Formats: sequence, C-alpha cells, structure tokens
Amino acid sequence: MMKELTPRTRDYLVSFGECMSTRIFAAYLNKIGTKARQYDAFEIGFITTDDFTNADILEATYPAVAKRLHGDWTNDPAIPIITGFLGKGWKSGAVTTLGRGGSDLTATTIGKALGLREIQVWKDVDGVLTCDPNICPNAKPVPHLTFEEAAELAYFGAQVLHPQSMRPAREGDIPVRVKNSYNPQAPGTVITKARDMSKVVLTSIVLKSNVTMLDIVSTRMLGQYGFLAKVFSIFEDLGISVDCVATSEVSISLTLDPSKLWNRELIQQELDHVVEELEKIAVVHLLQHRSIISLIGNVQRSSLILEKAFNVLRKNGVNVQMISQGASKVLSNNSGYVNISLVVHDSEAQQCISALHSSFFDNGFLSEVEEAASVN
Repeated sequence: MMKELTPRTRDYLVSFGECMSTRIFAAYLNKIGTKARQYDAFEIGFITTDDFTNADILEATYPAVAKRLHGDWTNDPAIPIITGFLGKGWKSGAVTTLGRGGSDLTATTIGKALGLREIQVWKDVDGVLTCDPNICPNAKPVPHLTFEEAAELAYFGAQVLHPQSMRPAREGDIPVRVKNSYNPQAPGTVITKARDMSKVVLTSIVLKSNVTMLDIVSTRMLGQYGFLAKVFSIFEDLGISVDCVATSEVSISLTLDPSKLWNRELIQQELDHVVEELEKIAVVHLLQHRSIISLIGNVQRSSLILEKAFNVLRKNGVNVQMISQGASKVLSNNSGYVNISLVVHDSEAQQCISALHSSFFDNGFLSEVEEAASVN
C-alpha cells in the first residue's frame, strides 16, 4: 500500500504484534477475574532516540514511567500489561523499536523506574547456562552471576540475555532473575552487582562464530608512538566495532564485531575498504571464518583456567590463532572475573567447546579444585 519500507515504517508495522498480544492477554486476565490494564510503552513515557529499529532509551523515560504507573496503581490498582521493545522517538514522536533484547530492556527499565526489589525475565532455558545447550546438551544452569559477567557472556555469544538489557538493573542495583517458562520450578540464575567467587573457577564458555580477524603488521611501529591511535581512528571513521585485541611491538591482531557490521549486512566491499585504509600504514592479513571462544571465570584462577584450556586444546590438536585476556578489578569479596578469549578456525570451534566444557564441568574438575582450596 505504501510503496516503501523505511526503518520508521518498519518499526510502526512490527509494533502491532506487541500492541495486539498485550490487549488480548489483559482481556483474558480480566475475564478470569484478575484485574489487569494494558499499556502501550510509547504512550506511558518510553522516550527513545530516533534510531529506528535500534533505538536507545533516554533518561527522561524513568520519571515519566514511574509517574504514570504509580499514579494509575494508586487510583485504581490493576496488573500492568505493557508492550515490550517499543518506545517513542523524542524528536519524531514516531513509534520506535529497541532492537534485539528490547523486551528485556523494557522490563529492566520499568524495574529501575519503580525501584523494584527484583526483576524477572522468563526464557525457554533454566537460566544462564555453562554453555550453549545446542553444542553441549548437558550444559548446567549457573546459579549466580554479576552484571559484568552477564554482559561479557551476552556480548560474546550467550543468547539468553542482551548486554544492553541489563544496564538499567545494574544502574538501579536491582537483582535480575532469569527463569524458564517451561520449567517454573527451576531456580534459574540470579544476576547481582557482586558475588562471592572464592569457590568459582569457570562460570561459562561461550562461542561467537563467523568472526573476521585482522593481522596488522608495521615495520615502522618500533619506537613509534601513535600507531595504535591511527589504526583505531580508521575503525572509528568507518563505524566498525572491535571485539578482541592483542598487540606486540610490531603487530596488532584484532577481531571485528559481526553484530555491529551485520546491522547493515557485512559485504566483502566493506572489508576490502577496511583493508585498503589500513594498508596505507601497515601490511594487513584478513582472516575470515574464525570463532571466538570466551572463558568467563574467576580472575584469581586465571592461570589455572589457561593451563587447563591449553592442555585440552593441545590434546585435540587445535592451534589457537590469537588470545586476548581482560579482567575486572579484584574486589574485596573475591568477585573479580576474567574473560579469556581464544580465536580458532570456525571448523574447529564446536569440537573445542565440547572438549573444554567436558573437561571443566563434566569430569569432576571443579569439585577437585574446591576440595583442594578447602584443604589449603
């Protein structure tokens, strides 16, 4: 009918699913005698940027949502049934969508606005797991996580949560509980600001596939300042996000964030353009079809994690092409975490994940470490 499909029109179109389903559910609750009231998020104060299909919530949202929901509850209490992942652009006034994880972001935004004691998000798995159950069917739920660990897991491949969706809960210091709609009895995963990691070795293993890796070598890097700045200014100019970085005196190895690129579909021409710009200052090798395996665990056990991981990979004949390690500060209650990221070829990734998960979680290794720690 409209003969066009801009991002703005797409957002308006896809909003109808949420608007219809919440009306149906609120009507059903009222019919069975549970008083409910339906709300469209864009009508109760969800103010966003005008980045259609991937909008961000603005700070003005929190007081607006709190005022509307508190006011209605005080005047006429009813369970609010609110559309997920929708907002209103602050300049355009048009309906926007919040992108992947937008419904969880809606929930955590409401939680922060109302100062709730807990936010629950209901999924189709028993919480955040030690690994992707499609790769390791015996993956186990992780009972506790910090917001930082959850963000790392989400960013590097865990599909249960989106890293941005946890931001309001972290800012409001509100625990988030991840539960399973198909198994309500399961305790799920509780995500909080800090946790005691004294008995933790490894929390979870995640996989990010089909990653592009770049080796950037400059013979002029020896003793030269500004080389890293030049490299990263090229990525900034092209609007490309970097995942992992490893450097030596004359080289930089890094991986490109596929989700950032694939918002607009990564095409070979774009990669060729990246290489073309970098080749003005260095020799560049482009390596595609790579995977990042991220091991999220206790920063104080990082040497043990590395030793165990490389033993497993050596036994499986896997050659690690790049390693990157980042860690949070070690807090007084032993809640510091480490992210050890290993880059391997796509064809070896799932075999690596299975072997690592089996070695860390299935063979009694973690309980052995716990026993040794308690003896010491």
